Amino acid sequence: MPQLIITLLVIAIVLLLIFTNIIVVPQESAYVIERLGRYQSTWNAGMHLKIPFIDRIARKALLKEQVADFAPQPVITKDNVTMQIDSVVYFKIFDPRLYAYGVENPIMAMENLTATTLRNIIGDMELDATLTSREAINSEMLKTIDKATDPWGIKVTRVELKNIQPPAAIRESMEKQMKAEREKRAAILTAEGEKQAMILTAEGQKESAVLQAEAAKQATILAAEAQKEKEIKEAEGKAAAIRAIHQATADGLKAMKEAGADEAVLRLKSLEAFEAAANGQATKIIIPSEIQGIAALAASVSETLKKD
Repeated sequence: MPQLIITLLVIAIVLLLIFTNIIVVPQESAYVIERLGRYQSTWNAGMHLKIPFIDRIARKALLKEQVADFAPQPVITKDNVTMQIDSVVYFKIFDPRLYAYGVENPIMAMENLTATTLRNIIGDMELDATLTSREAINSEMLKTIDKATDPWGIKVTRVELKNIQPPAAIRESMEKQMKAEREKRAAILTAEGEKQAMILTAEGQKESAVLQAEAAKQATILAAEAQKEKEIKEAEGKAAAIRAIHQATADGLKAMKEAGADEAVLRLKSLEAFEAAANGQATKIIIPSEIQGIAALAASVSETLKKD
């Protein structure tokens, strides 16, 4: 019975050792394994079995992109202005073995490297260039830091200057300058707006004057055309009346000719026409010499009719 208990105890211990040494590496992670104090292998995502008391996990490395936000660093520009600049570094571990053995504390080493690089770059630039060349500074820092961290198994993907703080006096001066610039731009925009409004008003008045002139011109043309049309219609009416009179006279003469009227009848007709004219409002009538013999002609005709 004691032997059975010992056997079960040994089996339990073995199973416990097996289960406690089954290691599951998460996705996007890597474990650096040492065996008897020497580098053995790098475990990637999945299940692995560690030999008890012989193997140990020397370093766990996260393979996803990481962000290191460093505290503000004092830097001095070329024109002796001290500023506080804090930076952000984005990086990935591409070699877990180098990350474990390349440097004692990779993140601290990268922070010190970033501060040193930043001081070197800013030290060659004046204040105005520092404030307006952020992209150039980022690019230069990325190139320098990425090259320096390769032996540590770290790939720097991006470097950003998060904040640049000049001294308080310079900040106040910059704020005053920015305020003056804003007021200047506002005045320029206001002047341009007023100028544009004046231009639009003048163009509107010009367009209105042009339209009024066009309307007056059109009205004059229409009135002239109406007067012209009226005169044409009146002339056509008079012409038609004259033609009608002439036609009636011609028809009358033609009828008299066809009826065989002689010279005496024609003269009588003339006398009738003269009599009709005399029935008007005229107070004085001048008798042509050609009609002076009409009375004798009338008497002769009367005698002839009596004899008949």
